[in-house]
Parts: sequence; structure tokens; C-alpha cells
Amino acid sequence: MLAGMTLADCPDIDPSMLDRSALRLPVDAHKGSRGAVGILGGASGMVGAAWLAGRAALHAGAGRVYVGQIDPAAPAVDPLYPELMLRRAETLLSSDLPLTALVAGPGMGAAPPAADLLVQAMAAPVPLLLDADALNLIAARADLRQRLLQRGAATVMTPHLAEAARLLSTTVDAVQADRPAAARALVERFQCIAVLKGAGTLVAWLAEGASSPDIRVVRNPTGSNRLATAGTGDVLSGLIGALLARGLDAPTAAQLGVWVHGRAGEQLPDERPTASALLPLIGEVLPGLALFAN
Repeated sequence: MLAGMTLADCPDIDPSMLDRSALRLPVDAHKGSRGAVGILGGASGMVGAAWLAGRAALHAGAGRVYVGQIDPAAPAVDPLYPELMLRRAETLLSSDLPLTALVAGPGMGAAPPAADLLVQAMAAPVPLLLDADALNLIAARADLRQRLLQRGAATVMTPHLAEAARLLSTTVDAVQADRPAAARALVERFQCIAVLKGAGTLVAWLAEGASSPDIRVVRNPTGSNRLATAGTGDVLSGLIGALLARGLDAPTAAQLGVWVHGRAGEQLPDERPTASALLPLIGEVLPGLALFAN
């Protein structure tokens, strides 16, 4: 891994310094103005992960949200959020849906269809966020890693410590011992924007037009241990996916997404800090940042 930077060297994410102008809508805006995000995942027993990501994308202002479900027995409609457009996974990737960003991984599983679908997702010419099972598949298969490096559009990867350790062929202890180095190594190895999740989530990316050593790393100052509960990572994936779909560049979408996610997490109730409870809080935090977009 790349050494030479400590956590103290990582500046904090500051939303006021990010170009959020893509979030500002004209008076004649329509749903197409807000972009369309596809969520790929939801294998048997894990449909809820894909739904959480899709619901988060709705709360983050995406104009259209399509959820491609791998489980053939998955429901055809989300009764709480009928705005979600539920599809079979293969339909999501093979049709002419007007996707402007794609999220792959929430509840995807590791059965053979998942890897085939991931290959198709990586071929999509739109910004792609990879999380959860998609990351584990990439860590396990050299052919998927090679396909990832051939992508022409931006890729965001959002591993937690264990997923990062698998991707870097190292241990969780090694990643935790030098998180900035791990984040930079992910950028270098996978040519991605890396979101290394945890207390003080790190976002790392290669500066535009820069050479390999110029990898920027910033730390998220928001967050709470109330986020340490099942499904909050799926919510983050959908949130960043929506920001990508709405036109933010990938490093900005990643930074703003983790900041908003953390600020919403600070407001979760101590007695019931669920991922679902994050959704309306995201809908409260983000609009203010969009309204006063620079």
C-alpha cells in the first residue's frame, strides 16, 4: 500500500467547497432533469438491500429509480414506495432505460447470475458505483478486475474495512492501521474513486489531469456510531448513486454523499437507529445544500 499520509494530513470534507451547481434545478425542471439511476442487486433473501438503496436514491432527488432484482420471485412493487420501478435484473441492463448512473452490489449475492450481471454493469457507459457483493466478486475474480480497468466512465467503490482488505489482498488490521494508504491503494489499483467506510470515512481519487502520485484523500467529519447497523451502507450507495445520476462529478458525489449520510446519521434516535429511519433524514439534510448550491 502507498504510505506517507496520516489521518491528520487528510482535510475534512466541506460541502461549501464542492461544486453542487448540478443540483440546482431550473423553474421548468421535470423528472428527466433529475437523472435516472439503476440499482442492481436483490438476490434471494436480500431484496431489502436493493430496495433500501432505491429508496435512498428517491430521497436524494433522483428523477427516476429503477431497481433490477436478481431474485425471480421478488415482488413487483414496493408497497411503501410505489415510485420505485421494479424490474428483473436482466431487463434493467438490456433495455433502453434512460439511466444516467448505475449502482451494483446491494444484496447481489455470489451465485453465478451475479457475476454475469456485474460484467454487463461494468460495460455500461455511465458512472457506476460498486458496493457489497459486487466488491467481493471483484476481489475474488481476476477477469472482473481486468474488466473494471477497461471502463470508460467513472467508477466509485465503497468498501468497508473487510471488503477493502479483500480487494487489496491484505488483512483488516493492515487496512485499519493505515487507512489513508489503503484508500490511495484502492484508487491506484482499480482506477476508481474510493470511499473507505468507517468512523471518519475517507474519500480518495486521482486529481483530474494528474499523474498517479497525485491522489487526493479527504476525511468525512460527520457521522455517528448509530450508523453501525444493517442496511446503512445500502442507503449510502443509493444516495451517492442519485447524486451521480443528477450530474455531480464522481469525486464530488462521493464526498457530498458521505457528508450527508453522516449528518443524517447523527440525527438517528439512540433507541432505534435503523437504516430505514435514515431515509427521511437524508431528505431533510440534502435539499438545503442543493438550494444554496454554488
